[in-house]
Amino acid sequence: MILAAAAILGGLAYYWRTTAATATGGPVVTIQTVAAEIGNVDATIRVNGTIAARNQQTILAPRIQGSRSDVNRGGSANMMTAGGAGGRGTVGGGGGGQQGFGAAQMTDFTLVLTKLAAAGGRVKAGDLIAQFDTVNQQQRLDDYKDTLVQLEANIKRSMANLGANKEAHWQKVVQAKANYDQALLDQQTNDVVSKINAQLYDLSVEQDKATWDQLLYEDGLVDQYNRAQVKATELNRDQSNLELKRTEANLAKMTMKAPMDGIVVMASIVRNNEFGQVREGDQVQPGQPFMYIVDPSSMVLNATVNQVDAERMRMGMKASIRLDAYSDIEVPGTLEGIGAMSKTSTFRAGFVGEIPVRLRLDKMDARIIPDLTASAEVYMQSEQNTVVLPRAALFEENGSKFVFLQGPEGWIRKPVETGVVSYTHVAVHSGVQKGDVVALQRPM
Repeated sequence: MILAAAAILGGLAYYWRTTAATATGGPVVTIQTVAAEIGNVDATIRVNGTIAARNQQTILAPRIQGSRSDVNRGGSANMMTAGGAGGRGTVGGGGGGQQGFGAAQMTDFTLVLTKLAAAGGRVKAGDLIAQFDTVNQQQRLDDYKDTLVQLEANIKRSMANLGANKEAHWQKVVQAKANYDQALLDQQTNDVVSKINAQLYDLSVEQDKATWDQLLYEDGLVDQYNRAQVKATELNRDQSNLELKRTEANLAKMTMKAPMDGIVVMASIVRNNEFGQVREGDQVQPGQPFMYIVDPSSMVLNATVNQVDAERMRMGMKASIRLDAYSDIEVPGTLEGIGAMSKTSTFRAGFVGEIPVRLRLDKMDARIIPDLTASAEVYMQSEQNTVVLPRAALFEENGSKFVFLQGPEGWIRKPVETGVVSYTHVAVHSGVQKGDVVALQRPM
């Protein structure tokens, strides 16, 4: 009974309060407002990407040429002599090349950086930017120089011996002919000698005739053989000379100079299972990029935009570019490239393609270098010095746009004409003037 009476009294109290509020105009409701201002409205598309240099040179490690087998190289175990295990001997002299068969494969063609230009520093065309260790190539050069000297001497000696060898062999032919003639004379005494001696004279004639014929036949071949030996030595000399020229070219490649004016940017390599910038003492592979020379006046932002937004973009549109690493840097830019083909992204659905775009940085800052991430607001439309309201203050019904304008007697629904709309603000052409107070939500 007591609970029922309390419920009835509470209901009567709520009714009296509601009636009183209605009689006095209802409860007080707070409406957020804003005053119209004069300002600028920019409709933009935001893109994100990476800073790069349009004009840059990639510095590649030199491609070292030469035989990896050490053939015809002085001072190397590959220049074999008789003896040793398996008939392989050792060779001294030369430039003191590495010991072991094919040792040059592991040493001569390694590229170890001994000098590097400072990362982020400015260089001019022709300045030294990298130097590789030249000890092994210099040793290789000395070895082949010694080899050439030895082979040239061998060729001269062989050429001088050609005539002597030919004459020596011809003397053997003459001696064999004399032996054959003597055997014929001896054979003529077969009638007056014993039968055994007669048979010996006949055998001597046959043997001496065969020997003479063989030496006579070999006379032309001996000359060809000697000349072939000289030719083989000449080929070895030519090969050594080729290796010498390759080594000289390799030594020239190991000193690298800047191809253009610009800033030095180091590439990254894996060192001890971690990524790091290239530095002195690192070993790089032939043809591997290890440095970039970039023109700081040609910086661009390579970014992507979805296909829908890309259709609204036009060449020459202006942009405002900000760097993630430096919040105080904001530079103007210009849209100078829109890709023709889309590419898929790992962060979007497969059916949503992205279009690559390029924006030119129209102003430079010393801190802007390649590979920095950045974002840009590309201006689609812009209105200057116009009445500006937040988008929350604009309402729309049945295709008509209006605001709630605060007046002396309350809120007035006021139709307006709008212009450029950004993500947060809208330009108002008519219906609202500077200083007018409008509601940010519908009044009750």
